Amino acid sequence: MKKTKKRTIMLTGGGSAGHVSVNLALIPRLQEEGWETRYIGSKTGIEKDLISQLDIPYDTVSTGKLRRYFDWQNFKDPFKVMGGVIQAMRLIRREQPEIIFSKGGFVSVPVVIGAWLNRVPVMIHESDLTPGLANKLAMPFATKICTTFPETKEYIKSEKTEYVGAVVRETLKAGDPAKGRKLCGFTKQKPVLLIMGGSLGAKQINETIRHNLDHLLNHYQIVHLCGKGQVDETINKPGYIQFEYLNEALPDVLTMTDLVVSRAGSNSIFEFLALKIPMLLIPLSRQASRGDQILNARSFERLGYAKVMEEEAITDDTFVKAVDQLYTARQQYISNMTHDNAEEPASRIVRLIHELANAG
Repeated sequence: MKKTKKRTIMLTGGGSAGHVSVNLALIPRLQEEGWETRYIGSKTGIEKDLISQLDIPYDTVSTGKLRRYFDWQNFKDPFKVMGGVIQAMRLIRREQPEIIFSKGGFVSVPVVIGAWLNRVPVMIHESDLTPGLANKLAMPFATKICTTFPETKEYIKSEKTEYVGAVVRETLKAGDPAKGRKLCGFTKQKPVLLIMGGSLGAKQINETIRHNLDHLLNHYQIVHLCGKGQVDETINKPGYIQFEYLNEALPDVLTMTDLVVSRAGSNSIFEFLALKIPMLLIPLSRQASRGDQILNARSFERLGYAKVMEEEAITDDTFVKAVDQLYTARQQYISNMTHDNAEEPASRIVRLIHELANAG
């Protein structure tokens, strides 16, 4: 009897946890469907650490940072990207995947171009309301572009674009609040406030929390995800615990959380939506970003899922007042989020992957 060759898909995306989380959610589903999964990332990016937990083949390519500002490295990075394209092209030719799935980030650009040169179909998933620079560069080489927000189609204007929604890891919904309280040393007597500044942290949010700890701890127990290298070891107060970030324990912490203060990265806010956690969103300012988080946050605010505070408006008084207002109105936010009946996106993406691979 002739042995059937296993179907192969290569996934890419990196630079931040947000560019990996969707891939982490999709890989187990793809494996259940019989796909052999491989990953292409950078040598030192956060994606390498996150994907290593899944025990799947991980290949690396060279990549540039694609900065929007002047830096002498900008003159070297195009050559790094070109080298990455050659590496990706050889990897793809060797492994012969039927399709590439790209989540974005700088490392994805050479992979997408390498796939196009090998005539392998590419599906890109854009998380933010407006596409990032890496995805903008990669989109001309894509076969299908999936969006998280319906409004994104107005910014891309391509027949290849299809709205699918946000992919959320199923493991997040399986957390145990009792385990979360045990990890943090918390009780059921006070609500839990979770602070998340993203995988790299948020200095102003961290400082504001610490300035107002005594007041906040009168009302809340606080889990503070500070970001890499930003834990303040000098603070030791009952009801307050710091971590750089959480991985395996995150579902347990999220399911015990009553409200969250966070940046407005798309993957995170859709995870809070899936878990019905009222959120105070403090998006990255336009001075520090391209403004995508502001658009994400305002979209959630219009739908009644979140309260939004601009970073420039943060003072000790305005911040504490916003947190208290969010908690007071939490049931209305939960009700608004409960009425979100979006189609399950992960299954839709897996179906589209099958369709593109079969058509390729």
